Amino acid sequence: QVQLVESGGGLVQVGGSQRLSCTASGDFSSIGTMTWYRQTPGKQRELVASISRSLTTNYADPVKGRFTISRDNTVNTLFLQMNSVRVEDTGVYYCKMIITSQTLGSYWGQGIQVTVSS
Repeated sequence: QVQLVESGGGLVQVGGSQRLSCTASGDFSSIGTMTWYRQTPGKQRELVASISRSLTTNYADPVKGRFTISRDNTVNTLFLQMNSVRVEDTGVYYCKMIITSQTLGSYWGQGIQVTVSS
């Protein structure tokens, strides 16, 4: 069984930094694209950033130049470095990974709260 566990959320002040992590564990053979999403009250879940196995990255316009997505395949971990955070970055952040175990599937983390205070 595959499990994704997120960490690093919490309270951060406007202009500050926060680093999120998401680690996959379980029985699987490979991990493809990894993605961060976020959801704020009253809004649909939105893509924040993604990174392919070949390290091609993609960012949503609101976070370009402020957030950096990265991965460490040796420890099956996804990161999101959040700099110059804004109040509108507040939300629940979810990681998603495309993982090949017995079959190819999408797996989600449980979500982690990030609150940016002014």
